[in-house]
Amino acid sequence: MAEDIKAKLGRYKTAPFDSRFPNQNQTRNCWQNYLDFQRCQRAMAARGADATPCQWYFRVYKSLCPTSWVSVTRVSPRVTRVSPRVT
Repeated sequence: MAEDIKAKLGRYKTAPFDSRFPNQNQTRNCWQNYLDFQRCQRAMAARGADATPCQWYFRVYKSLCPTSWVSVTRVSPRVTRVSPRVT
């Protein structure tokens, strides 16, 4: 499975289509992938496993989100004013 993920990361160009977010506005898609990345990091750290699969979410949210959001969230993930509010 790790080889499959590494192969996908090697072929990665931009975020693939996600049927949960069919509209042109990809703000929620950005936010969801950011949350998935944070959850994956925590889950892998709790298990003591390699966090390589989490890089998929990182690359997707990095390609979808504005660079100002990505740079702020990489410094401090607890900043919520910059992140979109999703209910």
